[in-house]
Amino acid sequence: MPKVPLLPGKTNSACGLSLRTRRTTKSGTRVGTFWAWASAASIRWVLLGAPGRRGLWGNMELVEVLKRGLQQVTGHGGLRGYLRMLFRVNDVKIGTLVGEDKYGNKYYEDNKQFFGRHRWVIYTTEMNGKNTFWDVDGSMVPPEWHRWLHSMTDDPPTVKPLTPRKFIWTTHKFNVTGTPEQYVPYSTTRKKIQEWIPPSTPYK
Repeated sequence: MPKVPLLPGKTNSACGLSLRTRRTTKSGTRVGTFWAWASAASIRWVLLGAPGRRGLWGNMELVEVLKRGLQQVTGHGGLRGYLRMLFRVNDVKIGTLVGEDKYGNKYYEDNKQFFGRHRWVIYTTEMNGKNTFWDVDGSMVPPEWHRWLHSMTDDPPTVKPLTPRKFIWTTHKFNVTGTPEQYVPYSTTRKKIQEWIPPSTPYK
């Protein structure tokens, strides 16, 4: 295929890029470098925006969103940790590690989040001999961290320890409802229906 000579090109004033046209040797028709023009127009649209709209430089909120998304991926140790946190906790927030209880639950805080979502816990993967990687429960939080997590106090147990009480378990137990260890009270009411028990007769 013969080489196509380049002619002096025109300058796109919107992008400041020099675009050259080509002339074929047989038909003599001019074929514009469409892909170069499309790329330059795309760059201009992203950076400067469409007519009447703000582009990337004029919309710093978009830059902050992209920056925060990158921080979330790197904050969880890469893409694998990011996906692991997304499927296990259904959230990918990052924040300051405030403390960790004796069971392995980690507590975080981010005051940039609105109230009610600015404190959260990442549950341990095993508690009291039970695998809690997927089976997590809110009762896994011990009482000393419960009040800080629900904004009852501003001082975490690492700063102000909880006062010991007799009714507080030394080893915290989570909710056992629906398990063989659940508490089932005995009935204190008289039965309305009495089962018929056939009389037992000796075999003859």
